[in-house]
Amino acid sequence: MTLKHQQAVQLGVNIDHIAVMRQARYTPYPDLVRAAQLAEDGGGDFITIHLREDRRHIVDADLPLLKNNIKTFLNLEIAATAEMQQIALALSPPKICLVPERRAELTTEGGLDAHKNLSLLRDFCAPFIAADIEVSLFLDPVSKQIDAAAAIGVAAVELHTGEYAADGNHLPLQNAASHAAAANLRVHAGHGLHLQNVATIANIPHIVELNIGHAIVARAVFVGLKQAVSEMATLLKNSPTTESN
Repeated sequence: MTLKHQQAVQLGVNIDHIAVMRQARYTPYPDLVRAAQLAEDGGGDFITIHLREDRRHIVDADLPLLKNNIKTFLNLEIAATAEMQQIALALSPPKICLVPERRAELTTEGGLDAHKNLSLLRDFCAPFIAADIEVSLFLDPVSKQIDAAAAIGVAAVELHTGEYAADGNHLPLQNAASHAAAANLRVHAGHGLHLQNVATIANIPHIVELNIGHAIVARAVFVGLKQAVSEMATLLKNSPTTESN
């Protein structure tokens, strides 16, 4: 059987690093709403933000401002804590992604251990699923983690692409995407992706969504945010279709 992407992979633009600049001096600028709107104008399909427990970039007040002032939609990344569950249920974004979180890390360093924490995550996700909020789990590309996600009952997995960004080996991601699709899970991916390495991941069958932030914001320093998003969105749209027999 031949598998093909029927349409371009969707681009979620993560604007956390714009908030990092704001929080560095606790100024009202850069304006996150304006940043999100420019990302949309550049071709971003939705906006991704991570509300960390330490509030090092996105803060609580950003959530309703962004949700109510963008034309696409909000994808909220959170840790699986009671506080974050309460905040996310009150906000009721269309999508959430559960990510691991450690205070000392510079950025997310790996996937959730859904296999080890299956019962806890099933209970945590239940009210979101009941509220018709799409839940994804940020996972390493490992079969047992994907099987756990299916058992938990979430709609999607986001495959951690950090190791690929470091070593260029996409085969674990390709295998994991096939495994997830066979389990009727939507397949997303992200972490460490940029203009020079993203096409390989975008062309993996079954991957329908990428979340990219740091590389876009870094590029925006030189060309502006709208242009930086446009470059990434155009690359994804024009990537050759991958086929697999």
